Amino acid sequence: MPDVEDPGSTERALVDALDEPALVVVGSIVRVANQAAQRLFGARIEGRDVRLAIRHPQALERILAHRSSEIEATGIAEIGRSWRILIRALEANTSLVRLIDRSESVSAEKMRVDFVANASHELRTPLSTVLGYAETLADDRDLSPELCSNFGRTIRDEARRMLRIIEDLMSLSRIEADRFITPDGSVPIEDIVRTAVANASHTRGGGQCEFAVDIPEGLPPILGDRAQLAQVLDNLLNNAVRYGCEQPDSRIDISVVRDDRWLALTITDHGRGISREHLPRITERFYRVDAARSRESGGTGLGLAIVKHIVERHRGSLEINSTVGIGTSVSVRLPLAA
Repeated sequence: MPDVEDPGSTERALVDALDEPALVVVGSIVRVANQAAQRLFGARIEGRDVRLAIRHPQALERILAHRSSEIEATGIAEIGRSWRILIRALEANTSLVRLIDRSESVSAEKMRVDFVANASHELRTPLSTVLGYAETLADDRDLSPELCSNFGRTIRDEARRMLRIIEDLMSLSRIEADRFITPDGSVPIEDIVRTAVANASHTRGGGQCEFAVDIPEGLPPILGDRAQLAQVLDNLLNNAVRYGCEQPDSRIDISVVRDDRWLALTITDHGRGISREHLPRITERFYRVDAARSRESGGTGLGLAIVKHIVERHRGSLEINSTVGIGTSVSVRLPLAA
């Protein structure tokens, strides 16, 4: 008699050829599970009831009906993880179930929606102020010259704030567009540090702050884009001045050390510091520890997001440590030029 192929071997070959988790379900029993499914649900999933693995009511209803369909589901095997479940009927009472991980795309879409909402909010606030004061100037002819001057300054300041937000958004877009292109310039670290310190000393609050710079002589240049690295220094020093120079005779420490094929730049202020719960999120776009204070001092909520993306483009690393009442230290490691 000719050999009769084992149906189970065909099913196993079918699911093993798939990269995503896949199951063959007969009735309510998992007859075959590929390695990806076993990693997700456990190595002993085969031979067990599918309801022990997938506990999503709508998904189970469709799987046990053994009709071709698909459904979006969250929380299968891991809380918060999103899946598209594809169910394909193979024969009576038998289905192929594939789980396609959509967590990254769902997260990216949420980030896009949040970004648009945050950007709209950040621009709407100063724009409303500009419109309000402009309408008053246009409609009320009895305003005193002093009041007109105050309104004009407010309109100017809010317009500049919007411009800074737009410039930072454009900067982020340019950085992200080049994120897969490694910079190949040779940049002397001392030059950009000295320039950034000079710029920071002329910013609001910088005049009452001492900048203690410690850079050894003879350091080799770093590999990078000079304009973007200058932007990193400017943003970090501006933050240090904004939150670390509230008292006269405040000090900001800037040091650079060599670590094998890397240079490590550290900027430390001795201000009020940041609570631990905020640290994981402070590089997110528009995230502010103190929103009112940040806006009052001219911050856009994008500075550290720009720093993070530039450092990532340079294949470096960023570390932020802070203690309330003691201060904040930001360290950036960047590769040396060959």
